[in-house]
Amino acid sequence: MRLEEALREATRRLADAGVPSPRADAEQLAAHLLGTGRGELAARAIRGDAAPSGLDDLVAERCRRVPLQHLTGTAGFRGLELRVGPGVFVPRPETEVLAGLAVEAARAAAADGEPVVVDLGTGSGAIALAVAREVPAARVHAVEISPSAHAWAAQNLQDTGVDLRLGDAATAFDDLDSAVDVVVSNPPYIPPGSVPVDPEVADHDPGVALYGGGPDGLAVPRAVIATAARLLRDGGLLAVEHADSQQVAVLDLLDSPAWGEQRGHTDLAGRPRCVTARRVVG
Repeated sequence: MRLEEALREATRRLADAGVPSPRADAEQLAAHLLGTGRGELAARAIRGDAAPSGLDDLVAERCRRVPLQHLTGTAGFRGLELRVGPGVFVPRPETEVLAGLAVEAARAAAADGEPVVVDLGTGSGAIALAVAREVPAARVHAVEISPSAHAWAAQNLQDTGVDLRLGDAATAFDDLDSAVDVVVSNPPYIPPGSVPVDPEVADHDPGVALYGGGPDGLAVPRAVIATAARLLRDGGLLAVEHADSQQVAVLDLLDSPAWGEQRGHTDLAGRPRCVTARRVVG
């Protein structure tokens, strides 16, 4: 079958299965099999090249709502290509805003030397890697509690100089108390009973990366804030992600003499997505 014909058929099947972006997914799967980009894929389709072997099988998996990133083995994040698969949370575009806040704060701190940055609950290592790549002067540390996610992060952070540890964000890095310039975290925050609608998330993202604990889903974010208060030096920045309905609640958690300059931030779609605050050491 010719490539363009195969792409049309794949698009139809994916649309029938409820996949939100059927043509784009069909093209990414074909490009993955061919080892090329979507621009070259379009050129091959125009030339009338044959469809790659294995496309039908990957489309069938995608129709079962297996995440596209699991099928290609990679996910894009701030210009990076991360290795992902079963057992690790797939990084989302909205988290790029959170990573950008950490990068900006680390760059500002670099004016006074080597900034120390800690990523609590690093998952695939996306934020830690973004900071390490974009702020070469930074000394980046990351921790992940899930052994399976830690294994993916180890692949992504190999040979980057990032200090990756397996452990609990609530107790991590006691050797860095009051010595950190930036703490960043995309913790689990979904309340119990609020099952995600998309099958890709509900059936494939690990629960430990989704559900934040407690009646409001903010048990883990509370622990992250407590750890940040312990780690940050005076004036150090905390940046933490939350659900779009939780910004007021998270800002309330930071409404204490220990924190100043509390601010809410929106994601790329304009939804409340993360907060920042400065540590105030009394």
